[in-house]
Amino acid sequence: MRPRKLSRRSLLATGGALAVTAVPAAPAAADPGRARARVRTGFERLAADGYALLAGERVGVVTNPTGITPDARHLVDVMHADERVDLVAVFGPEHGFRGTAQAGGSEGRYDDPATGLPVYDTYLKSGQPLADVFTASGVDTVVFDVQDAGARFYTYIWTLYDCMVAAELAGKRFVVLDRPNPVSGRAALGPVLDRAFATFVGREPIAQAHGMTVAELALLFNAEFLARPVELETVRMTGWRRADFFDATGLPWVPPSPNMPTPETALVYSGTCLFEGTNLSEGRGTTRPFELLGAEGVDRRWAEAANALELPGVRFREAYFAPTFSKFQGRTVGGVQLHVHDREAFDPVRTGIGLLVTARRSWSGFAWRADRWIDKLTGSARVRTLIDAGADTDEVTGAWAADLAAFRAVRREHLLYR
Repeated sequence: MRPRKLSRRSLLATGGALAVTAVPAAPAAADPGRARARVRTGFERLAADGYALLAGERVGVVTNPTGITPDARHLVDVMHADERVDLVAVFGPEHGFRGTAQAGGSEGRYDDPATGLPVYDTYLKSGQPLADVFTASGVDTVVFDVQDAGARFYTYIWTLYDCMVAAELAGKRFVVLDRPNPVSGRAALGPVLDRAFATFVGREPIAQAHGMTVAELALLFNAEFLARPVELETVRMTGWRRADFFDATGLPWVPPSPNMPTPETALVYSGTCLFEGTNLSEGRGTTRPFELLGAEGVDRRWAEAANALELPGVRFREAYFAPTFSKFQGRTVGGVQLHVHDREAFDPVRTGIGLLVTARRSWSGFAWRADRWIDKLTGSARVRTLIDAGADTDEVTGAWAADLAAFRAVRREHLLYR
């Protein structure tokens, strides 16, 4: 069966979402115990339709090492070799297109050795300067395909946002190829950003764990936050359900950034990344970043206090480690390792707050970073001031209930999957 070509007009008539699959669906399994068919990403569906959505357009792609096919080929290499698509530029986010840079870095402007394509750096560019990059590249359409980690402060979703704003300024069409939220899309969790604290780790008021895919976020950004909506089209996945964690997708995992080595890292990240805002190590420089936390002088009392909270789905082990870089490089520190034993029950944000509360109470050396980075991560000063005032886990997490309920109502309008 040949893929059915879909016109751009028909796509726009459906609200910019490619909702009709061009690939025959796998037949339902006769045996309920059989494994489900794997998820098909937005890129797979775009390619299966012969790139009809991009016909006649000069195309640029915002991507990184996660933009791969199920057989682990990079979509830039695949598109460059296909005469049906006119790929003329690549745009790299934080960590770079090929992923060689650490946190807070990028690869700069260069020509990709594999394809000869010009690679432009988007990191820390926004507004008109980023629009000028799109204009200089000569593209008609900007395509976004990057694996997210599900947390507000993971910068790729704000690269998405900034690129949407810039594409509108430059008069470019914007296409988002969807990929799974690796920690499921069941619920939004945690505090909602106060715009007074907006930075590149949070531009707009969304929850700390947003529970959305990148295509859903693009629809939300376009409808709720962009001053002038961009000409947006999304290509949905097939086979993904909101309750799915990454291991249910059948897709290969590529670390979206150097300190996100596994889907298990992503599972805890939206909570334990808060330790970036403290003087404790968040596990960078170890083989279990964001699962190992600690500092010099921390002992078993922290693990004991954390376990006493009886947080759902997780236990804490007294742990000692020596980071190879970042905080406490080459020095042995004490702390905890998280062991998630029930990911359905696990609440990463509540867990992160519980760990902050118990770390402050059990270790006299606890301190926030002097630049108050914790306020940027949590989206306001409220978490920090409550913990400093002696609030417990329930008091801190209860403080954002009304804001979170309001965000969940807005979020619901832009969900694409059940």
